[in-house]
Amino acid sequence: MPISPAALDAARPHGGLFAAKDWLSSPEPFPIPAALADQLHKLGHRLQRFLAACDSIYLRSRSGRLPSWIATLADAGKPPDLLDAARLPAFRQQLPSVIRPDLLLTDDGFRLTEIDSVPGGIGLTAWLNQTYAALLPSTNISGGPDGMHRGFRSLFPNGADIAVSSESSDYRPEMDWLASQLGQDFSVVSAESAQPRGRDLYRFFELFDLPSITHWQQWLDAAAAGQLRISAPPKPWLEEKLWLALFWSRPLRDLWRQELRDNNRDALARLIPFGWVVDPAPLPPHAVLPNLDASSWLDVAAFSQKQRRLVLKLSGFSELAWGSRSVVIGHDVSQDEWSQSLATASTQFPDHPWIIQEFAPASIVEHPFFEPGTGNIRTMRGRVRLCPYYFAPPDGPVSLGGILATIVPADKKIIHGMKDGILVPCQFV
Repeated sequence: MPISPAALDAARPHGGLFAAKDWLSSPEPFPIPAALADQLHKLGHRLQRFLAACDSIYLRSRSGRLPSWIATLADAGKPPDLLDAARLPAFRQQLPSVIRPDLLLTDDGFRLTEIDSVPGGIGLTAWLNQTYAALLPSTNISGGPDGMHRGFRSLFPNGADIAVSSESSDYRPEMDWLASQLGQDFSVVSAESAQPRGRDLYRFFELFDLPSITHWQQWLDAAAAGQLRISAPPKPWLEEKLWLALFWSRPLRDLWRQELRDNNRDALARLIPFGWVVDPAPLPPHAVLPNLDASSWLDVAAFSQKQRRLVLKLSGFSELAWGSRSVVIGHDVSQDEWSQSLATASTQFPDHPWIIQEFAPASIVEHPFFEPGTGNIRTMRGRVRLCPYYFAPPDGPVSLGGILATIVPADKKIIHGMKDGILVPCQFV
């Protein structure tokens, strides 16, 4: 029996999944062919290796074993007390336990535009997987009906407090629902007021929000004493997008190969768009920015619309660095807006680094959705972003819990959750 709007509404949690937000529903999951499914299963391990490489490169730079400019760039704009806490022995070997890349589906395969280690959508994707698997039992839902549940529980075998900040409050309903599914060892608490009580902490708040977290020092002390684990670890350098640009840095090329091994490095090179850190330091007169044929960012600011197939975004540690708030797509804005955006990026360096990536055009796909109000099935011609959720427990392999597809109308250049976008789980076909 096909899915109906009424069946989806009946399965929706009483408290909803997002605060004051809605989306378009679909009668079927988004299909992913076997060849791409194989890539997705391998990607979790590769991204964990990438984050481990970023951590290693940073720490070696900080200790003087690699050039100091790497750590200086990654530390830019962070308060010293946060950096001191991040280097505590308790966090030395820790990496993010939830890894969620943003993947655009293009005519040439996937393009990886971001990696989020404190992502929203965990509870939503868990509900979508569970609901669609129940309503369409013959469908091969990615991760299975309870893959997100099992993945999150594997991170905290003894339970956890899920600390959600006011900044992230839109996502609290989905985490309330997930905690209710996981059992009494999991609770959602207010990040601003919660105190340690022996459980591990899942940090659902950004590190720039720490001044509002009243008992943060108590959490750090408990982690340092081995009484609990904080995940994702408070390592701000791992939450910078600039690593995706530094991946292409010529001086670091051999270092990436050493850290990743050739097969992982080459696989990631096929996924990560070429990128640059917007550093306004002048180049020598005979030098150019690689792949741009420009000798300064002023030259890039003067690019024609055809040349501006570039994406400018804030690297991290700011309320503007998530949710596509800082994203500027070069060929989608006027010359004046592009020039002003680059001027802002240059002015904010080094305290708030920005990066530029080559624009990756997402393919046009067609997918059915329920028309609001009538429930009639219509077809959207749109572009899709896939968000696989990988779970990396302390003593186990990385697992794929599920994949959230976001499909927006084809005229939208930025793909994110919106009221006229379809949110749906994925199936392997």
